[in-house]
Amino acid sequence: MTWMDAIPEAARVYLENNRLDEVECVIADLPGIARGKAVPASKWEKQAHFHLPNSIFFQTITGEWGEAAGPEGFLEPDMILRPDMSTATAAPWTKDGTLQVIHDAFDQKGRPVGCSPRNVLKRVVDLYKAEGWTPVVAPEMEFYLVGRNIDPAKPIEPMMGRTGRPAAARQAYSMSAVDDYGPVIDDIYEYAEIQGIEIDGITQEGGAGQLEINLRHGDPVKLADEVFFFKRLLREAALKHNCTATFMAKPIEGEPGSAMHVHHSVLDRKGRNIFTGPQGGETDDFFHFIGGLQEHMPSVIAVIAPYVNSYRRYVRDHAAPINLEWGRDNRTTGIRIPISPPEARRVENRLAGMDCNPYLCIAASLACGYLGMKNEIWPDKRFQGDAYEAEDAIPQGLYAALELFDGAKEMQAVLGEEFARVYSIVKHAEYNEFLQVISPWEREHLLLNV
Repeated sequence: MTWMDAIPEAARVYLENNRLDEVECVIADLPGIARGKAVPASKWEKQAHFHLPNSIFFQTITGEWGEAAGPEGFLEPDMILRPDMSTATAAPWTKDGTLQVIHDAFDQKGRPVGCSPRNVLKRVVDLYKAEGWTPVVAPEMEFYLVGRNIDPAKPIEPMMGRTGRPAAARQAYSMSAVDDYGPVIDDIYEYAEIQGIEIDGITQEGGAGQLEINLRHGDPVKLADEVFFFKRLLREAALKHNCTATFMAKPIEGEPGSAMHVHHSVLDRKGRNIFTGPQGGETDDFFHFIGGLQEHMPSVIAVIAPYVNSYRRYVRDHAAPINLEWGRDNRTTGIRIPISPPEARRVENRLAGMDCNPYLCIAASLACGYLGMKNEIWPDKRFQGDAYEAEDAIPQGLYAALELFDGAKEMQAVLGEEFARVYSIVKHAEYNEFLQVISPWEREHLLLNV
């Protein structure tokens, strides 16, 4: 069997119409940035793997380094990166025929690299499989289309619509608002179709220039791969129309933040939803999964809300939950049970920001549910009413969130102790970098008044 036999149908169709010129060998780092190498097709076909230094997982979002190398020192040994051919997909915005292929990271003894985000998610999925469970997820991606911004001191503004006015806020679910940036959306649909990514729907959200795209439910690793690819797709489609797609949790002052809601269900060995009993009722596992989210979600907020900006999204009465209550068809609760038939019963985690790494976010959320089911944790009583009136239940800043993460030994055992060690070091280094920056607010209010 050749490598062509192992790639998805969409990639084969693309290559039937485009001569393969280059292959992008990519892997996600801790922030979710694509790292890797672009290789000429003729060379790529002759190699089974390639190398990158393990230090790609020690970088902060600014490109600085956390001291996470371990006792051996900062030697930057090579990892072995092997392609997962099932991830092969086109890069349709390129002029020449280009494939993107996600790779998995191994050390030189063939062991999975513990701090690689895709390996972290695979580790959690394997824990489910050991119990006879198959997790299923469906992500919802919120993001903003904004005007070009090359001056960090300048506030971010919504993109200019076809009407000649900036995209309007507070027009949630408006079809006219979606039409206002129709050319960008047309290219999003076209790129997604070429890449073989199935979009479940696009809607206008409440922010100025804010959209939501839903993906079809499926395997957690596959869906994380699609979100990883989709972020790049969205950026390329936006740049083609002189605007920018941003996944910041809170890019525009006074507008809602952008979330990545994750829906979860779990199947047994026979493919039946374990959240639903023989008579269609809710099972103990259903309630234990919710209980696990309530019990353990505070310890992974640092993973699903990974930057100082992430916590600007958690504002009471401003379209983002700040609680761990659960409710039925209640979007004010952090944990929502959507309306669905019994066979599709699922749990929605509404806490994660779109600035998260999709592999780590899904891994952390599934880890909470896993611990809930393994330890038979029962949730609090279902919340009824406006949960914005409930008590705050999550840390309100990155430093506090990291303290909870560092103390969560049971959660670290699920996600992997090597990942937990490296992640904590890198995020603390990143936070210390932020503390060196003096903000416009400080200059405006403290310069002459204190």
